[in-house]
Amino acid sequence: MTHQIEKYFVPEPSRYPIFGSVALLLMAFGAVFWMNKVSAGPMILALGFATLVYMLFGWFGQVIRESEGGDYGKNVDVSFRWSMGWFIFSEVMFFAGFFGALFYVRVIALPDLSSLDHQQFLWGDFSAQWPIKVSPGSIVDPFTPIGAWGIPAINTLLLLTSGATLTWAHWGLINNNRGQLKLGLFLTIALGLTFLGLQILEYAHAYSELNLRLSSGIFGSTFFMLTGFHGLHVTIGATMLIVILLRVMKGHFKPDHHFAFEAVAWYWHFVDVVWLFLFVVVYWL
Repeated sequence: MTHQIEKYFVPEPSRYPIFGSVALLLMAFGAVFWMNKVSAGPMILALGFATLVYMLFGWFGQVIRESEGGDYGKNVDVSFRWSMGWFIFSEVMFFAGFFGALFYVRVIALPDLSSLDHQQFLWGDFSAQWPIKVSPGSIVDPFTPIGAWGIPAINTLLLLTSGATLTWAHWGLINNNRGQLKLGLFLTIALGLTFLGLQILEYAHAYSELNLRLSSGIFGSTFFMLTGFHGLHVTIGATMLIVILLRVMKGHFKPDHHFAFEAVAWYWHFVDVVWLFLFVVVYWL
């Protein structure tokens, strides 16, 4: 008895990894130059970003053509699933580091600073409270933290609803209901973009009305680090969802062949879960 061995598709050598590396290098140099007020900084940053966009369009376009051309078999599908799983795991580690910094400050550093030894030698009359609104020598200007039950609560509802609409769109794809698939994707994208719009309003309110800034001590640093990094991920996720919707409009994806949709759905649900932790730890507690 013989078993037919499925061939594993091996793509041709590609120039896109080089373009991606150069793009990231240019963006890093451009950002550093810009922050140090070097006149060429913004131009280098823009060139790096344009190169990155070119790389993404070219590389993902090539992958889409190969997928729609039937080049990918089950082995490639398994490779994609493992790759996406490890990518999301790396993102989990990113956020774990950021949440770990916040945990260290609130659970370890604050009680330690409020001990009698530190009050005597480092910071007199310090009390362990969060957020820290005072600093030695008034280094940090007074600010007001953002409450949980305003825009953050609305954004929580938006992201949870977007997870439901994306799952509903997936059901439409599995059941070959293209109308449900398109509507579910459209609603998910709309909810994600609304989330980003409200976060921009929240940042503007924080700076103009609450005097909460990136320079507002450790609270401002951790707040904008966590919410900003999450907002970047929502932006990336919304962009990928738009690409998926455009592909759906072109007739791509079948009930038994749609891993690109699943990969973006995994990513979006990951972003939802991170926001729940962020809402509780950053805004609520």
